[in-house]
Amino acid sequence: MTAKADWSPETYARFHDLRLRPALDLLAQVGALPAGDAVDLGCGNGPVAAALAAHLPGRRLIGVDNSPAMLERAKDTGCYAELVTADIAGWVPERAPALIFSNAALHWLGDHGTLLPRLAGLLAKGGMLAVQMPRQTAAPSHRFLRDIAVSLYPDRFDFSGYVPPVQTAEFYWRMLASLGEVQAWETDYVQRLASSEAGHPVRRFTEATAMRPFLDKLTAAEAAAFTAAYDEALGVAYPLLPDGAVLFPFRRTFFTLVV
Repeated sequence: MTAKADWSPETYARFHDLRLRPALDLLAQVGALPAGDAVDLGCGNGPVAAALAAHLPGRRLIGVDNSPAMLERAKDTGCYAELVTADIAGWVPERAPALIFSNAALHWLGDHGTLLPRLAGLLAKGGMLAVQMPRQTAAPSHRFLRDIAVSLYPDRFDFSGYVPPVQTAEFYWRMLASLGEVQAWETDYVQRLASSEAGHPVRRFTEATAMRPFLDKLTAAEAAAFTAAYDEALGVAYPLLPDGAVLFPFRRTFFTLVV
């Protein structure tokens, strides 16, 4: 079995533009804020740093992530006043921030019913919690990962009690409405993924994120067999266009909360 690896900034950055667009859509909803820092929670390698800095000129920007490799790359953006290595579940800021901005990070954490109110409680009065998370687990791209893992390696994978990590926008609106002013919505992005000689384009997209927990439990030989089966299944669900590219619909859930 392979050792659990740190995130790969290079692999994650392969689809930088597609991953950035939802962050920009979320950032467009960030208006007037009280005094205080802006926190990029789960900042990764800093793909949103420049946009946050431009949108919030003069405001101190803090990046928080648990991946040393990602934070090392985030430092290169030159946009952060501070970078903090921390687990989001237990992170506490030194002072109440005006904005906690989290793009494609909180779906890795469970118990949103505890996590989100806790994060909201860290904000300065009038501050905003702004969150975007992928809600793609029912789509073939993600469902195949679970199905193939159970089929090939039932000794290591069991999804009989599986609960999706991200719920609907309405679910989060109801969860957070008592805490302040909530806006919640979902967007389906129809993404065109370019052709790839290294495997199905959708697999090339997911291998930096959704595939990681599966590959962490497999030997190199098992990972190769798993990947081959996944590529084959993806070819049916996401057929290639004449130029070898594919269309890859991807759903994301958004919400903002002003406390």
